[in-house]
Amino acid sequence: MALPNMIRIRQHFEAPEVDDIAGTVKAQIAGLNLQSRVKTGDSVAISVGSRGINEIALITKSIVDAVKDLGGEPFIVPAMGSHGGGTAEGQQQIVESYGVTAEYVGCEIRATMDVVQVGTVEGEVPVYFDKYAAEADHVVVAGRIKPHTGFVGEIESGLHKMMLIGLGKHKGAALYHQAIVQYSFDRIIRAVASEVIDKCGILFGLAIVENQYDHTAMIEAVAPENFAERERELLVLAKKWMPRLPFDRVDLLVIDEIGKNISGSGLDSNVVGRKFYEHCAAEKEFPKVTRILVRDLTPETHGNAAGVGTSEYIHQRVIDKMDVESTVINCMTGNAPSGAAIPIAFPTDRECMEKALETVGYVAPENARVLRIRNTLQLGELWVSEAYADEVGKREDLSVVTDAAQMELDDQGDLLTW
Repeated sequence: MALPNMIRIRQHFEAPEVDDIAGTVKAQIAGLNLQSRVKTGDSVAISVGSRGINEIALITKSIVDAVKDLGGEPFIVPAMGSHGGGTAEGQQQIVESYGVTAEYVGCEIRATMDVVQVGTVEGEVPVYFDKYAAEADHVVVAGRIKPHTGFVGEIESGLHKMMLIGLGKHKGAALYHQAIVQYSFDRIIRAVASEVIDKCGILFGLAIVENQYDHTAMIEAVAPENFAERERELLVLAKKWMPRLPFDRVDLLVIDEIGKNISGSGLDSNVVGRKFYEHCAAEKEFPKVTRILVRDLTPETHGNAAGVGTSEYIHQRVIDKMDVESTVINCMTGNAPSGAAIPIAFPTDRECMEKALETVGYVAPENARVLRIRNTLQLGELWVSEAYADEVGKREDLSVVTDAAQMELDDQGDLLTW
């Protein structure tokens, strides 16, 4: 089968960026005037999640330094629900893999899956919180504000979710995802967050918003009483600045890697147009992607292939690298069992693409609309098939990096590295 020739292009975004991350974190925290709240020797738990947030090690170190300047004694708590295989060791390993080590940030990491019940919402839903964080005098909640991959609301992924799912650990995360079915995402996230803020000594939140190039666009320290209002406002900016595919209709999307460091669902459903349905876009949702091929898992996901079920085709190496237990635990906890479903697999990229192109509709494979991306976070440069050549030439936000050429495959039939 003749595969389409590919053009490497660059997308041009208007993307704000924070130049001095450490200085910005320090200034933001200083602006909250916390001297009267933090007493010398107070213990302060600082959350670190499982997402691959840009410069998360430096951001965390800067929080640690600011807490020390206030006289507090900081420590890190992994805040990632059931990720890391649902074990304390696995969660600490994820945190450290991002460069957040005790040596670098200057304080210890206290990892546990134990939780304490701090309250009840809706008359029956227990509120759970990380044991070490609950024992601290204060808690700092740090997280990236972004659209959720499965829910829609004024508040989606960010500080609220970190308090519920992240610091609720495996037990809380599983419980809240079940309660969401009955009470709705918005209702549970607001109720539990309110209880946590009231009972768990939340000192402040550090909200991070990234731009289309996966760089830090904004860092803002937020007082707990302002979480709901400010997170709602920052979500608007996050949606404006999030990366997007350059075309609304795609026959085949080839994704080099997925993983929990990229998105909670491995690949961001907001980017691929599958937020509401797993294998097609909703009527008014774009882009509309007919088939998705996933080629690999990121090293940082440690075998967790959650979200792989969103694709129709995968390379055999995805199965070979998949940690079935951690994937299933994560998907079951999130009440999304189909995210662990294994798509059709073939041993080479060529065979994967050929089989996928047989199922995209009545179009010759060499004329198909094909995109190849690294992952759903890094969309500054990508490969597009010749079917898009005319449109690329007409758009000011796109430029050609390399002209159309045959796909480069090795002797085994696998695509060469980027």
